[in-house]
Amino acid sequence: MPKERVLASLDIGSAKIRTVIAVVDGSDSDHRVPNVIGVGLSPSLGMRKGHVIDVEELIHNIISSLEDAERMAGVPVNHVFVGMSGSHIESFDSRGVIAISGSEITVEDIARVLDAAQAISIPANRRILHIEPKAYAVDEQRGIKNPLGMTGIRLEVEAHIVTGHVQHVKNVEKCIDQAGVDIDALVPSTIASAEATLTKRQKELGVLVIDVGAGCTSVAVFEEGTILHSLSLPVGGESVTSDIAIGLRTSIDTAEKIKIEFGSVLPGEMSEREMIDLSTVSKVDTQTVSKKYMAEIMQARYFEIFSLVKNELARIGRSGMLPAGALLTGGAVKAPGVLDLARDVLGLPVQMGFPVDVGGVIEKVDDPAYATALGTLVWGMREEERVGTSNPFHMKRAVKQVGSWLKSLFP
Repeated sequence: MPKERVLASLDIGSAKIRTVIAVVDGSDSDHRVPNVIGVGLSPSLGMRKGHVIDVEELIHNIISSLEDAERMAGVPVNHVFVGMSGSHIESFDSRGVIAISGSEITVEDIARVLDAAQAISIPANRRILHIEPKAYAVDEQRGIKNPLGMTGIRLEVEAHIVTGHVQHVKNVEKCIDQAGVDIDALVPSTIASAEATLTKRQKELGVLVIDVGAGCTSVAVFEEGTILHSLSLPVGGESVTSDIAIGLRTSIDTAEKIKIEFGSVLPGEMSEREMIDLSTVSKVDTQTVSKKYMAEIMQARYFEIFSLVKNELARIGRSGMLPAGALLTGGAVKAPGVLDLARDVLGLPVQMGFPVDVGGVIEKVDDPAYATALGTLVWGMREEERVGTSNPFHMKRAVKQVGSWLKSLFP
């Protein structure tokens, strides 16, 4: 019987660090799902808006999250797929073209054309994190999803390339390395959240995923089964907390507590008389504040976030034009009224994005806040299933890992 594989993912957010460990059936089944056996959660005190602000603190937070998950799973973690978010992440489209011999297109040809798409001039302070093929063309035939085995003399790819700021990425990699685990791959949260929550049908019809994290909001648009557009906005749950702290004249810690406990974006459903006694949640702040006023503050910030997303959809000609609507993920989308507000602003059907096709201790991860962590793991699982000789991405990673191993043999 084929051996089960253990995979792990690490989602390093600006508020929380989440680790997920899962077992994947080693059978030849066409539809494998990860069975979650361990979940770890720790505060992310060394990060802010996707940037490392305290190396030692972040290393400690990563180790804490890993140990929690290992304790639950009963297995050690030596390597992880890492979900990465932050306002420093940017994306763009690129084309690659190569000549082929006229015989069948091979895996090596696909790897070469993807390399050609990456052979572009990008600023020295940017690094390519991920390349997602959107469509291939063989000679004059366009819109091909997988050209493997086809014949022609010219192979072209249109690819979506996601980049990150070199120093920010290196700092995160350093912290993970010093926490004692190797990195299998870095997966942008724009890609990961969609991997966990979308079905193939939604991707074909046209759909939008909005992942509202603490430090930033990641947005990805899919159409005809592939990614059309992605971006990161520098606003998120922390922006909401800061607004509450300023508007109600409270400390940041108190603002975060009352946002979680009493937060809503439905001021119209509240009475002017409804008050929050801050002394029940804080030793520093003892005044009473208006629950309705807090809801107005939160509504204004969420309105801004969804308006920015709508403007971006208008820019790419997809405003109100995505039949499968929008999915909201991330820890900051659970406040009452957020779904309705998003529906009104975007003019699309909107639903909460819960993980699909996941087994195991599902109650631990059946939460929009785990979309990136689970999506990173699912992406890693599917990447390994396209394994070996049939997967140009896997070949590249294998070469990189062998190179790292050889370097470690020499002083």
